[in-house]
Amino acid sequence: MNWYLAVLKNYAGFTGRARRTEYWMFALFNFVITIVLEIIGVLIHTQIITYLYTLAVLIPSLAVGARRLHDTGRSGWWLLIGLIPIVGTIILIVFFATEGQPGNNQHGPNPKLAPQPA
Repeated sequence: MNWYLAVLKNYAGFTGRARRTEYWMFALFNFVITIVLEIIGVLIHTQIITYLYTLAVLIPSLAVGARRLHDTGRSGWWLLIGLIPIVGTIILIVFFATEGQPGNNQHGPNPKLAPQPA
């Protein structure tokens, strides 16, 4: 949960690097929350709650995705490859799952060496 909150605290931070753990824990919590909101929406016959949540986490999702790509040495603009149906999504998953560059890169210091959320 702390990883999820750390991403939300860095709401629009597109600079720097994000560890795989930060990205995937945010994705997991985001997925679980979305499923719960979908179930609630079905029970109360409206999806507005899910739509509002999705809109609220759009910028943090893009930001953590860009920082994750920075950790692998790629530009955040690679997120746009996700617009290509199926193939783009697969490529992004591979990029997000790839281990980050050891040491410093053009986007900053290695996040594994920084203190992690408790």
